[in-house]
Amino acid sequence: MANILVLYESNNRGYTAEMAELVRVGAETVAGVEVRCLSILQASKADLLWADGIAVGSPTNLGGISWRMKQWWDELSFDVWGALDGKIGCAFSSSGAWGGGGEHTCQALTTLLMNFGVLVFGVTDYVGPKMAPHYGAVVAGSPRSAAEQEMCRRLGRRLAEWCAVFVDRRAELHPAEASYARGIQHAP
Repeated sequence: MANILVLYESNNRGYTAEMAELVRVGAETVAGVEVRCLSILQASKADLLWADGIAVGSPTNLGGISWRMKQWWDELSFDVWGALDGKIGCAFSSSGAWGGGGEHTCQALTTLLMNFGVLVFGVTDYVGPKMAPHYGAVVAGSPRSAAEQEMCRRLGRRLAEWCAVFVDRRAELHPAEASYARGIQHAP
């Protein structure tokens, strides 16, 4: 059974926590996957080591990762260095406005994961007109629209599918095969 950790930091408005919950729901749609959804205030080294897949979420602060999220990884780095090689990861972020740097934050989060040896991926599915989590799920504020919510769920589902394929050898859940079987649109 594949294990998924949805790890997030959320500021006082809680938008990234809302996204984390939707990512969790998406991951849980894949049978045989266990999911933990924890803030950096709750999570530990043991949670990272337990996980086969890690979805990391941060609010966008001044166009980048929140300082609390960066500090969490900085303080933990020597304890998990080399132990995360080969895990699968993705990112999500909530910013104050469209164009506020959410995709940059996702790219910074995936770069952080890659430094630990985590394999990261993009999602080619469109979840609404001109909306796709190519670099990760990104919203401005709270995920209010159906497409924004689906973007978060799709990211979680895709992470769980990849983990099921690579950890549990469930080839039928390969995202390309599963997406086409469900009739998911891959181009605008």
